[in-house]
Amino acid sequence: MTTFVDRVVLHLQAGDGGHGCVSVRREKFKPLGGPDGGNGGHGGSVTLVVDPQQHTLLDFHFHPHIKAPNGGGGAGANRDGANGKDLVVQVPDGTVVQTADGEVLADLIGEGTTFEVARGGRGGRGNASLANTRRKVPGFAELGEPGDRLDVVLELKSVADVGLVGFPSAGKSSLISVMSAAKPKIADYPFTTLVPNLGVVQAGDQTFTVADVPGLIPGAATGKGLGMQFLRHIERTSVLVHVLDAAAPEIDRDPLADLDAIEAELAAYGGLEDRPRLVVLNKIDIPDGRDLAEMVRPDLGARGYRVFEVSAVTREGLKDLVFALAATVTEHRLAHPPAEPTRVVVRPRAVDESGFTVEQDEDGVYVVRGAKVERWIRQTNFDNDEAIGYLADRLERLGVEAELGKRGAQAGDPVRIADREFDWQPNGGEFVAGPRGTDARLEDDSNRLTAAQRLAARKARRVRGDDELLHMAADGTVTTVANANRPVLVTDEDDEDDTGE
Repeated sequence: MTTFVDRVVLHLQAGDGGHGCVSVRREKFKPLGGPDGGNGGHGGSVTLVVDPQQHTLLDFHFHPHIKAPNGGGGAGANRDGANGKDLVVQVPDGTVVQTADGEVLADLIGEGTTFEVARGGRGGRGNASLANTRRKVPGFAELGEPGDRLDVVLELKSVADVGLVGFPSAGKSSLISVMSAAKPKIADYPFTTLVPNLGVVQAGDQTFTVADVPGLIPGAATGKGLGMQFLRHIERTSVLVHVLDAAAPEIDRDPLADLDAIEAELAAYGGLEDRPRLVVLNKIDIPDGRDLAEMVRPDLGARGYRVFEVSAVTREGLKDLVFALAATVTEHRLAHPPAEPTRVVVRPRAVDESGFTVEQDEDGVYVVRGAKVERWIRQTNFDNDEAIGYLADRLERLGVEAELGKRGAQAGDPVRIADREFDWQPNGGEFVAGPRGTDARLEDDSNRLTAAQRLAARKARRVRGDDELLHMAADGTVTTVANANRPVLVTDEDDEDDTGE
């Protein structure tokens, strides 16, 4: 049995960039031939493209995890790593891409429309690309930048010309089955249709598509029944057709009341006010249905509706309805020509990423934000002192050090960039070449707590109660903050009494 899926959550992971290589050329009779480490390849991106052969999101329902290949690492002899191949994913026409919070990223309509939803990471440069007049043989290379990792929601909104709406068991499925080659499930109980059905209708030289939306009931726009789940499938329709049951068995229902109830739900859903409406009084093959249709037709006409009395069983009135729909669809197409499919460009790489901001948070940490500085942090190998010194030089040239000074930062103050926190030390002068992988300007002060240790201490202070925080008075008395007003000094003699000595 075919399963219709029109909403899925995708877990996307673009490829990571490959790491650069640290290598020094060595040949016989040519010592210190210079750096020859290659660059890492860029990670593959994930791109969505509209494919008219796709009609459902069923494949993503069973395979929601999508990952693009990583870039290859650089190698010696100036060999660059291979770029990860971009992953192209086909989606149906009318797919809407949203974040988990409901923000619309793209509305994919038209064959060939593309959207780069997850970008691959940049490859790191090898030491051959990092060499300059001061660092002739760098002992470090850049790390590959991680690719985007995110969850997106795909929603399918059917692209149809005509939308059939009405109460359950009004005969919508029967109507679409005789108008087109569609074979929906038909039975004599409500909510037989659980998924939208699409059919192609031919009227002379005109062709249009019809969507049969599962039955609506009062409260559908707020989630009652199946309406909220499938109302989005009529958002793109050109014409709305109210299918009214002229032979409803319920004594408290009549076609006019059904029409008012459905219109109220469409108004509550919103965005459908400009769609032309037609009314179909179905099941006139039943004597009582024909009598009721003749009674309510004048009232519907007085409201401005074009009314058609049809029978899906005997096909009475069906031809007039089909040609009327074709004419209405043609008129709407002329008034609203479809937009040309466009190649969607999302998050283009910035020409200038040098901007940054410096702010001080409530813990006294100076937080630096900016696309370029955050990328530098992700690509720095913090296990290599020379790489750290190179990062410090880059931040100084960008103006980060000067801005920290303007903000009042002192030597040793904590600074956070991206997910790294470290102690700020003003630049210690020009880089002096030494053993590869070292920087003489970086001195290890073992008497000072590391940034990670101070961060852990701040977190601990935020969760401790007053009875756990220590307090030291001027005379050396140590007690808790809660008992600061009545300190108790513990002496060596008291300690001996406690032990029984």
